[in-house]
Amino acid sequence: MVEQGDAAPLLRWAEGPAVSLPQAPELPAGGRARGGGGGARPAAGLPARREPGGPAASEVPLQPGRLELRDVEEDQVVAVFVVTFDPRSGNMVEWCLPQDIDLEGVEFKSMASGSHKIQSDFIYFRKGPFFGLACFANMPVESELERGARMKSVGILSPSYTLLYRYMHFLENQVRHQLETPGHYSHLAAFYEDKKGVLHAGPGRGGSLPPVCWLPSIHRYMYPEMKITHPAGCMSQFIKFFGEQILILWKFALLRKRILIFSPPPVGVVCYRVYCCCCLANVSLPGIGGTVPESKPFFYVNVADIESLEVEVSYVACTTEKIFEEKRELYDVYVDNQNVRTHHDHLQPLLKLNSADREKYRRLNEQRQMLLYSQEVEEDYSPCEEDLFVLFFLEQNNRIFQTLLEVSASQDKTLTAEHARGMGLDPQGDRGFLMDLLEAYGIDVMLVIDNPCCP
Repeated sequence: MVEQGDAAPLLRWAEGPAVSLPQAPELPAGGRARGGGGGARPAAGLPARREPGGPAASEVPLQPGRLELRDVEEDQVVAVFVVTFDPRSGNMVEWCLPQDIDLEGVEFKSMASGSHKIQSDFIYFRKGPFFGLACFANMPVESELERGARMKSVGILSPSYTLLYRYMHFLENQVRHQLETPGHYSHLAAFYEDKKGVLHAGPGRGGSLPPVCWLPSIHRYMYPEMKITHPAGCMSQFIKFFGEQILILWKFALLRKRILIFSPPPVGVVCYRVYCCCCLANVSLPGIGGTVPESKPFFYVNVADIESLEVEVSYVACTTEKIFEEKRELYDVYVDNQNVRTHHDHLQPLLKLNSADREKYRRLNEQRQMLLYSQEVEEDYSPCEEDLFVLFFLEQNNRIFQTLLEVSASQDKTLTAEHARGMGLDPQGDRGFLMDLLEAYGIDVMLVIDNPCCP
């Protein structure tokens, strides 16, 4: 998973076959002990998906909607750790570097509730200002002390999740190594020494934490050398899984609602759904989004995160713990398998698909079919299906906000049915969505409700 020009040490840690997104993922992941409880083509000027000497699509790291200038961005691993399940003490951090880093709660984030029922998994999560990726594995052993099963996770923390995917294969190998030869950490220690980030001291504090990298706006047309990065197959599987309901998720994501996705393990593919949901809300117009909270991908959360979620006004997360369903004060939208629902009365109309939603879904599938046809006909050309999906919603969002900004700058500031249709919305079916959108983004526009917008 190396690009042309990468330094030799990166080759050592990133070598090995690419890890693509499987239908039912079996990507394994898993001293200081801590006890726990039990449009077919891309737009003109855009780069092809694979460049000479560059990575294959399946090797691209995870970062929803992020512009990445690879020559500038550098790896920064702030911690590496091994988590184990002790039959007597529960989840515990068995080893880590650096030894003085705060890893409280990581023993539960890197080994999802219910993981004992599966053989392997991978998990993205947040820990304070950092993002983590852990690989989990479960190996049968003939040991009464371990009750017939040895379970571990090996993971890393970084200020950004842009490059975490780069180390998936390394973490897979290391968790297998830890299961087969427990207590040998030399490879992990060498990895940390090679990749460790330096946290520079800031004013008034001993070690200033690096800024958390969320979801900057995309402007691929302006910066063609930058790429949207994501695992191959991620967005296409997201579309296939939710079908037309992606238009419902799109509206909630654009309104910056608190979205919680429930699923039993394995949780890796569900972390990708979190990522995809954030991708739906990208906007690249200047001046948009300054008044709304950022769409924060929390990835996997558990009961230990309840206190932090209570103060969040916008996030997308996933969990394997059913108890969250009862805690309605923590979320606006609850997604259980393919069932999207909300307990807020004023949001209920957004759960209904209208004619404009179905037309957008039809156009999306039509563009996908054209893309697949072009890939068959032109073997030397490799446009990316993933980029098509991301750009489809980016362009849709830009069209909506461009129209709203133009109307707000006009003399009468009146938004009509014609404007709504021009934005690809249903004047009647999307009236509530438009009103919420105007309020959320602080756009000064008068929505004509009776006539002519909603006759």
